Amino acid sequence: MVIWAFHRSEGYDLMVTPPTDDRPHGLFTTRSPRRPNPIALTIVELLGRDGPALRMRGVDMLDGSPILDIKPYLSSIREDRLRRGWLDEAESRRR
Repeated sequence: MVIWAFHRSEGYDLMVTPPTDDRPHGLFTTRSPRRPNPIALTIVELLGRDGPALRMRGVDMLDGSPILDIKPYLSSIREDRLRRGWLDEAESRRR
């Protein structure tokens, strides 16, 4: 997990329409970068290390975004118990 800052984001709206759905949703149920708190969390796949540099897949931040911390991903929730809320419904409508 990479914890980082949305350093270029300004302002926010409490209701947003994400690119994955055509319906508005509450800001905190989305991944919108326009938030009242600029802290972000991304789960990445570590591909390797070259000295102090990490090679990762799944990074969704801009070059130069400040990284606040890196943590290992540990889940105590079984995969069959995970819920994605409105996102599952939106993706099924697009198929």
